[in-house]
Amino acid sequence: MSLRGLYAITPDARESAALIERARAALTAATPSPVRMLQYRNKLADPASRRREAAALAALCRAQRTLFVVNDDLELALQVGADGVHLGRDDGDLAGARARLGDRLLGASCYNELERARTARAAGADLVAFGSVFGSATKPGAVRAPLAVLGQARSLGIPVVAIGGITLHNAAEAIRAGADLVAVISDLFDAPDVAARARAYARLFEKESP
Repeated sequence: MSLRGLYAITPDARESAALIERARAALTAATPSPVRMLQYRNKLADPASRRREAAALAALCRAQRTLFVVNDDLELALQVGADGVHLGRDDGDLAGARARLGDRLLGASCYNELERARTARAAGADLVAFGSVFGSATKPGAVRAPLAVLGQARSLGIPVVAIGGITLHNAAEAIRAGADLVAVISDLFDAPDVAARARAYARLFEKESP
């Protein structure tokens, strides 16, 4: 699978309309969309709101030909017809999720552990995420992953995601280290101009290579 570019992750938000509009701004900032993949993650929403938001974002992503995945919730991903799901260490069995997903995407959080990535790959993961690669305001207590692990993980032959504390100023460092995708929350969705920031991230991938 060839996946490369900006991996946008939605921020926590109490207002559905604001969340969806910020996502729309990023997704429609250029043609083709500067967002290669969008992950729905909103820890503040109740179950009904989560389903409505996920369904709306899935439709937006389909219109922009952007891959759409759901964080931590296999059932919701299947309900809204997402392109896949991303699971952490406490979010269920990867092999079981692989069986239910069919040919949809399965992402796995691997923190700072290359061996965990190898195990995830063997269980059917399509992409592996490492982080926090930089200090993260979203998860200040998150384990730190050395940039070197991004390059080491390329031997697995599946896309490598860098996450945690990524900004427009340090993303190129992660790309050069081996990241195929950079996962961004705050630096994208808290930007004064979300569309311009999404385009700027996309341009990084035209300049840098792992």
